[in-house]
Amino acid sequence: MCPKNASYYGNRAATLMMLGRFREALGDAQQSVRLDDSFVRGHLREGKCHLSLGNAMAACRSFQRALELDHKNAQAQQEFKNANAVMEYEKIAETDFEKRDFRKVVFCMDRALEFAPACHRFKILKAECLAMLGRYPEAQSVASDILRMDSTNADALYVRGLCLYYEDCIEKAVQFFVQALRMAPDHEKACIACRNAKALKAKKEDGNKAFKEGNYKLAYELYTEALGIDPNNIKTNAKLYCNRGTVNSKLRKLDDAIEDCTNAVKLDDTYIKAYLRRAQCYMDTEQYEEAVRDYEKVYQTEKTKEHKQLLKNAQLELKKSKRKDYYKILGVDKNASEDEIKKAYRKRALMHHPDRHSGASAEVQKEEEKKFKEVGEAFTILSDPKKKTRYDSGQDLDEEGMNMGDFDPNNIFKAFFGGPGGFSFEASGPGNFFFQFG
Repeated sequence: MCPKNASYYGNRAATLMMLGRFREALGDAQQSVRLDDSFVRGHLREGKCHLSLGNAMAACRSFQRALELDHKNAQAQQEFKNANAVMEYEKIAETDFEKRDFRKVVFCMDRALEFAPACHRFKILKAECLAMLGRYPEAQSVASDILRMDSTNADALYVRGLCLYYEDCIEKAVQFFVQALRMAPDHEKACIACRNAKALKAKKEDGNKAFKEGNYKLAYELYTEALGIDPNNIKTNAKLYCNRGTVNSKLRKLDDAIEDCTNAVKLDDTYIKAYLRRAQCYMDTEQYEEAVRDYEKVYQTEKTKEHKQLLKNAQLELKKSKRKDYYKILGVDKNASEDEIKKAYRKRALMHHPDRHSGASAEVQKEEEKKFKEVGEAFTILSDPKKKTRYDSGQDLDEEGMNMGDFDPNNIFKAFFGGPGGFSFEASGPGNFFFQFG
């Protein structure tokens, strides 16, 4: 009815701004100042729309024009400061993004969005940084909000894919990257992410296939290549480290396996499988304290019967490791037969018998006497089925009269070699001895 009235456009712009429809409001505000360049509120509304949409430089021009018309206008003065603040936050965020200081970028974008609530660009940058920080639900929420308003937004599609990619949902991630590239074929970040995702998926699957076929060397090489594709993909890389650790354990490279599992839990400290794999490697290398620590972590996280039993087994082995290792003292395997234990005792007892070292220094005599006693203790326990069973199960030997404190190794020696007169050492030259039986 009155298309040339600047106030009507200005009023409709104000209404649209209240509804959060800033892009439509901008068109009306611009039309109002085209009709009347001296319309101060029109310039203020145009500037406010520019600022809300994230175009701080254009907003500054509008507020400057309003101040030229009314240099005492308090709103124009404040909004001009706000626009300059947004430009400063943008500048800082750009620098910090290059430095990979993603927390600082999120902070700057949060401050900027207080003045530019409708700026998709700021929201996308914030969401991308949240994804890089591993805060995937927050990042996905921001991207999803944008896609609800604009389902073809390539940046939002890219961020949704990035979140899925970093959560190790690689197939779904590729779908979003492809969709983003369909909307914007020159989207560089989506192109790189899509390429990395496809390469990572292929290498990981090839590694898994080689492992299942028993080709551990090839599996190791493939997992290593996969780990070099994208250092930012924490969850997938944690799994790759754990997989490579499993390969190393199969190759009996247990120290390398432990290192790989350690790298896995550094990337993802909730990764139960990596703790379990590392704990088993610690058990295999007799590092029982470390194994107990890992199994405790697992059991605290998942209180299952299986995890409880694994913890109990590690605690038992730790307890056993703190006692004298009688098998080691005799130099026999834990599965040694009765005859093997007897032969080992004969050899060690003769080797460490005090009479054999009567001409040695007092220090050597003391050390050999100690070893002689330990050999007798070991034979006493391992040659008795009941005591051996208790020892192997980790039970205390001090119970049921098995206290070794007042143990006399000479009695065992005499009994083994046939009693008094049954055995003697004789010199055959300086420092040399031979033994004979009576």
